[in-house]
Amino acid sequence: MVRYTSLSACAALVALLGSWTTAMGDEVAGHLTVIRAARLVNVATGRIVAPAEILIEDERIKTVGSAVEHAGEARVIDLGDVTLLPGLIDAHVHLFLHPGSESLQTVEESVPQRTILAMLAARDDLLAGFTAERDMGTEGAGSADTAVRDAIDKGLIIGPRLRVSGNAIDILGGHEDANHFNPAQHVLSNATYANDVDELVAAIRQQHKEGSDFVKIYETGPDRMRDGVLRTPYQYTAAQLRAAVDEASRLGTTVGVHAMGEPGALYAAQAGVASIDHASQLSIETMTLMKQKHIPAVPTFAVFEYFANHGEAADMQRESALLAYKALEFKKQIAAGIPFAVGPHGTQAREFELLVKYGMTPLAVLQADMLNGAQLLGWQGQIGELKPGYYADIVAVPGNPLEDIRAVEHVLFVMKGGVIEKILPADR
Repeated sequence: MVRYTSLSACAALVALLGSWTTAMGDEVAGHLTVIRAARLVNVATGRIVAPAEILIEDERIKTVGSAVEHAGEARVIDLGDVTLLPGLIDAHVHLFLHPGSESLQTVEESVPQRTILAMLAARDDLLAGFTAERDMGTEGAGSADTAVRDAIDKGLIIGPRLRVSGNAIDILGGHEDANHFNPAQHVLSNATYANDVDELVAAIRQQHKEGSDFVKIYETGPDRMRDGVLRTPYQYTAAQLRAAVDEASRLGTTVGVHAMGEPGALYAAQAGVASIDHASQLSIETMTLMKQKHIPAVPTFAVFEYFANHGEAADMQRESALLAYKALEFKKQIAAGIPFAVGPHGTQAREFELLVKYGMTPLAVLQADMLNGAQLLGWQGQIGELKPGYYADIVAVPGNPLEDIRAVEHVLFVMKGGVIEKILPADR
């Protein structure tokens, strides 16, 4: 994902977004639109429809098939030798972070600057084919993600449909606290403190008031590999997490947790969270509960790969060992039959390729991304499939992603809610 570090450049690009979006929408979006392509993937069944047409009325899909009936006034867009898919879903993104030292950027960059960068990251993700995302915490930027989500919804800027958590929640001295800075400087935590049930409930209520869609909690950390085994202390008990899940449920929403391993992952599963993110180590008991309760793991391989290849030599060695361990554990998770969702963590579609590399089939990855992703974001029946009544969130990729998942890294066409945001020639 492109990230911009010049504030003046950011401001100039943001100024262009409004006019670009309007022009694009006026040029290609109409009351009735037919999208025509060589192929379409039915993600639920894995069946290929060839040739393929989709009739769109306003922001919704009306008909899907090899040929669709439509009135003469419908605009027909023939994309040629491409494959149509539902819009991609990122179930774990941090729009307010960019690759590099996360702890330093949250200190050195102001919240207004980080908000501009988040707007540009949202734009980049949409143009890469991600039409819906779950933002898993602003890392110290409070409820600024609410402003980005609302600006997208109002058409002021372009970006995916967003579910946002506001600031994540953490304990004093926990995973996202400023533990390595000079205490005399009183560097703020990248998350909201909550040390017991009462504080958890208060934090959830405050974030809900500020516009959060769901709750993000850090359950484990810091992470260390010792003698080939992951050590990751838990932060909340199962009873504390259950109280958070109950409060979120009262507000009509869910809890997603950062949980690298045991026993924190087990406590999260026992509490009935919506997802266990990163999930590098899961016990048999945890996986059994996840399968029974349909709690997906969100592996986020791409961010582990990034840190294994960037930084100081000692850091890369440590991250490489963690990535290798994660890959071995992932095979056990696949064999156990637990559900998955896909969280590229802002690295865009590289995650799809890594999930296949480490053991999933291309179809299973697409189903995890689109079907489980739609459910995790609370938009099941609205996104994730190309079906009548669903939002017209559609992407086109070269080749056949069921044969080569890397096709999703080269999105040529993006439509969100019936409006075309990107269109490139199929031979590009």
